[in-house]
This record gives sequence, structure tokens and C-alpha cells, in this order.
Amino acid sequence: MFSRLRRRDGRQGEPVTFAAGAGLVSARLRDETGNPLAGAEMVLRHRRSPRVFRAVSDDYGLAVVTAATGTYQVTITAGGYRELTHTVDVASGDHTSLGDLELHPDASVRLPGAGRWVIDPDHTSIRFVARHIGLSRVHGRFTRFHGSITVGERIENSSIEVVIDAASIDTAAEKRDEHLRSPDFLDVERFPKIHFFSDRAQRVAGDRWQIDGTLNLRGASRGVRLDASYLGLRSWNGERLGAVAKAELHREDFTINWQQTLAKGLVVVGSTVELRFDVQAVRGA
Repeated sequence: MFSRLRRRDGRQGEPVTFAAGAGLVSARLRDETGNPLAGAEMVLRHRRSPRVFRAVSDDYGLAVVTAATGTYQVTITAGGYRELTHTVDVASGDHTSLGDLELHPDASVRLPGAGRWVIDPDHTSIRFVARHIGLSRVHGRFTRFHGSITVGERIENSSIEVVIDAASIDTAAEKRDEHLRSPDFLDVERFPKIHFFSDRAQRVAGDRWQIDGTLNLRGASRGVRLDASYLGLRSWNGERLGAVAKAELHREDFTINWQQTLAKGLVVVGSTVELRFDVQAVRGA
């Protein structure tokens, strides 16, 4: 059995095959400006059984899922947008298209007001992940840091500054941490601080933002882009905002060139490091 999905240009694409007793459900998701909405989740929940099927929209906003026959409640969610719901009947060998669906911003997610917001180190984490000998990931964090977010009258004019104590690196292995503090890696005696500053923020869609800034690490300054999600505001020991952000760094860009290789040229430490911020900031602290 097969069906055809429409391509972005409107013409038919390649046939999509699926097993007997199953059908195809698709939707083309768009944001409030009509642009394709990537990363939205479409979930099908069977009305009479615990069956659940999921799909995530691609860069063209297309979400496609194969599901067993039956009647399903469909929910479509994306950060910063109101949830959409539909009911769909999936028939064996059939392709059911929900068509173009527009998601609307969730007005309950308020942006922070102008002013200074201080990062709360007790409820914020700065973590990283690196590959080790191509088999596993080493997880670490920095335990001492401070910073602030200055929100502008226009949110795009906001600025962010974070200062990290490089010697506070912690991977839960004392010998490894000593090596990471050495001149082979962070060289904390010569470069005790890691500094990030940004005054360029751009909304992508919904709760997703791009933050472009400069990271100074081991004496080298490089441009870094953070992919961020804004989580909203809460009142608890003051007014607080929440956000998460991630970036991918190449350590050679910051002259961290130490390397060992195993047999067949396999490197001990990967060149790419994933960096993640989980942030709470308090207004006017």
C-alpha cells in the first residue's frame, strides 16, 4: 500500500509505503505569520486503547505519522503556541491529510518587563557534554558563576552577561577535572574567567529565540549562537523568568588543541562540546 505526500512546491512527492492495517496522517503546520513551523509535535491517542503515535514537524512544517486503524484524538503542540486538537479516523491503506494548520501564540506566556534581572545561581545550571573515545558522553558542569539579563523596552534590544569561574569545572572525576583545569584545556591559572556577552536577540517562532553573542574562553573570543526557549514568568521569592539555551562549540576555535588518539586514529576527546544553560533570573535582585 502507498500514498503520496505533496512537496513544498505543491507537486507530488515520492510514494510513502505503510503496512496493511495502518494508515497515514499528515498536517502542514504554520506559525501566525504563515511560515512553516518546525519542531511542533503531533500526537495521536487512540479513543479505545492505550495506543499513542507521535511525529515532529520538519523544516517545512510537515508532520507525518503512520498509525493503526481506528479513531484518534489529535493534539498539536509547540512551545509558545496554543494547543490545537482534532479528531481523525485512520483507515487501512488511506492517507488522511489535516491540511494547513495555523498555530496561534499563547497570550498567557508573558514576556519579561524592562529592567535588570539577576541570574539565581541556586536555581541555574551551566552544563556541557563531550564525546569520549567515540563510545560515551562525559557530562560536566560549572558550579560558580554569576550574570544578569538587562531587558530592553524592545525585547530584541536586551543584553545578557555571564561570567564563569573556570576552575569550578566538575565532571565528578577528580583526576579528569585536574586535567581539564591544566594548560592542556582551560588553563585556569592564566585564564580564570569564562565570559559571555550578547546584545542581539531575535525571535524565531513561539517561545524560540536566537541569541548571538561573544564567548571569551582561554583568551580567545569567538561568536556563539544560542538556541533558546523562553519558559515564562513565575512569582516565588520575587518575580522570576525562566529560559533554557544550548550551543555547540568547537574547542579548537578556542585553542584547546590537546588530543590523544587510540588505534586506527580514534580520538580520546571529541572536538565538539555541547553547552546548555538552564536559567532562572530574579527581577531587580
